Amino acid sequence: MYASEWAELAEEEERRRRRAPWGVIALVLLTGLALIRNGSGEFDVGPPQPASAAAPDTRTPPEVSAAQAAPSPLPFAAVDRIRIPAIQVDAPVIPVGLDTNGWVGAPPPDDPNLAGWFTGAVSPGEKGTSVIVGHVDNQQGPAVFYGLGALKKGNRVEVLRKDGKSAVFEIYGVEVFEKSKFPGDRVYGSKGTPELRVITCGGGFSKQNGYDGNVVVFARLVTVD
Repeated sequence: MYASEWAELAEEEERRRRRAPWGVIALVLLTGLALIRNGSGEFDVGPPQPASAAAPDTRTPPEVSAAQAAPSPLPFAAVDRIRIPAIQVDAPVIPVGLDTNGWVGAPPPDDPNLAGWFTGAVSPGEKGTSVIVGHVDNQQGPAVFYGLGALKKGNRVEVLRKDGKSAVFEIYGVEVFEKSKFPGDRVYGSKGTPELRVITCGGGFSKQNGYDGNVVVFARLVTVD
């Protein structure tokens, strides 16, 4: 094996070793999104909220045929862009990690069309649950994930990766959760297949505490382009 290959393997192993347990990540993501104050909530019409019909079906999914089976998981690759055609999202994605306070970092709030991939989880398309976060609004108006709550089951999320592949996820649920009752295990826990969560703020808003909930999109990998 060449030295460069050994270096890549060592880098990947170190990346995985630094990955926090999901129980911890659930807490810091919740805290981070609660405290970055990424929503002003002061516009005439607030962001759309998920309909009850969009909630994920928690029952065991039916068996699928070989033709319908999900594609094989992809290897690690950093993220380039996210596209959600149903709500006209086409945004660059930057890596975000934990800040000095132990919270998940967020994209700069002054750029409304920017999302963040949490590098403490898997990359989109890998086996496990990947996470992309973004602002719902800023002081100037709606931001990248303002329309997240309007998504429906069957809508698709395209994640363009730095390796040139596009991981396409199909949405099977959209919900809003109170920050104080955020179900971390349910949202972030691995189902053994490549899944994606797209998260922004939502729910009620107050000037004192900001948004009181998080809108979460649940999606699973269905194809690779």
